[in-house]
Amino acid sequence: MPLTAPDRRTLLRLALCWTAGVLGLASAAVASEMTAPVEQLHAGLIEIMRAGKTAPFRQRYDKIAPVIGRTFDLDVIVRQVVGPRWAALPPDQQAALGDAFRRYTIASYVSNFDDYSGERFEVLPGVAAVGNDRVVKTRIVTASGQAHVLAYVMRPTGAGWRIVDVLAEGSVSRVAAQRSEIRSVLSDGGGTGLLVSLHRKTAELSGGILQ
Repeated sequence: MPLTAPDRRTLLRLALCWTAGVLGLASAAVASEMTAPVEQLHAGLIEIMRAGKTAPFRQRYDKIAPVIGRTFDLDVIVRQVVGPRWAALPPDQQAALGDAFRRYTIASYVSNFDDYSGERFEVLPGVAAVGNDRVVKTRIVTASGQAHVLAYVMRPTGAGWRIVDVLAEGSVSRVAAQRSEIRSVLSDGGGTGLLVSLHRKTAELSGGILQ
């Protein structure tokens, strides 16, 4: 569905403020290291958007999966959304949940970015500091000029800067939204219930192609 549709699913599921000053001391090279993963993600999303539903879901999934793997720190994100109960889960269940969360995240992007109507992504100047994290602010601009703000919370890892949260319209945290839902499922069904829920959601997003 294009961005011109009311409250495009992209923003609903990605939401799926920052209060910091501009990082004035960062060199251009450092800022580039922070923004490079965001630019890679945008390029990958444009590619699957252009392919659209004329390309099989699995094909688009396989195309964007390595991009998301390189640009997000999904291991950190899944631990954030599960919270303190993560440490109490058996290692094999942690591994299964990490894989299920990865597949669900990728399927979410494929499902939401499934059409192209001339949109473009813009990385805006300035990098904001929030503790040790950095926030890269961007816009999705429609062909008609309507803009939606997305910001990416970046964190340094041994492999470089990675995305650890997405803020829709400057205030809605994807991690916070997922945390509320996932912890509710954990409370009701434990790790097994959460695994079943993630598999079910992935299957729904992919039309049964993935689980």
